[in-house]
Amino acid sequence: MSDDKTLIRYEVEDGVCYLTLDDPPANTYTHEMMRQLDDAVLRVRFAEEVHVIVVTGLGEKFFCAGANIAMLKSSDPYFKYNFCLHANETLNRLEHTPKLVIAALNGHTVGGGLEIAMAADLRIARKGAGKVGLPEINLGVLPGTGGTQRLSRMIGKSKSIELMVQADLLSFEDAAELGLVNHIYEAESGDDFMAQVREYAKRFAPPTTASKAAGHIKRAVQSGWELPFESGLAIERELQQRLFESEDAKEGLAAYIEKRKPQFQSK
Repeated sequence: MSDDKTLIRYEVEDGVCYLTLDDPPANTYTHEMMRQLDDAVLRVRFAEEVHVIVVTGLGEKFFCAGANIAMLKSSDPYFKYNFCLHANETLNRLEHTPKLVIAALNGHTVGGGLEIAMAADLRIARKGAGKVGLPEINLGVLPGTGGTQRLSRMIGKSKSIELMVQADLLSFEDAAELGLVNHIYEAESGDDFMAQVREYAKRFAPPTTASKAAGHIKRAVQSGWELPFESGLAIERELQQRLFESEDAKEGLAAYIEKRKPQFQSK
């Protein structure tokens, strides 16, 4: 696969950046796709007009079926190690970007696809459109793009081990019960699903929401999650101080006193 093929679509609308995995039918990722995703994450970090990020897959069958198996089969262990290392770094960058990230699960989200989705802050799924799971054990390997670590932190050690060693594939409804999916939307088509996702994502952009505060809430949680409690509080205080100095905080406090809806600008 050549580097000049577009594998990640980058579109901005109403303050929301849509990153679409574009390699049908299953949107499996190669090193080339992961490099393009990495570039897109860095690009969106610097894009002041973007306040929210939505990651989805092209089509109606797959969000992403994970890493491209043909690529892995044909590569040597040295390449595989560095491929996994770079994929980890890319998803870490996505996870720590100070903008809300929503994964729109338009279809099956398995293996590395679920690992990408778990690096998002929120996950929205189309009802009945697919399943989620980490069945890498069927290939004789483990989920190597953060799957063992993120899944266990989301649903607990024992349950995550059970799902992975049994190679279980869950419906979106069952995944929601475990806390892996935040919302499930009924939609007649993929376009209808994405229209609902767009309306949801716009809620977290100005003027409705103080997106700077949303990004700082995310950073406080992501950076402080595994630190000692007092260290997490220190991060929280520093981020809060930055917000106290923002125009959005002044607007929010003034609107509250004046009994009106605030008009945030992410400043």
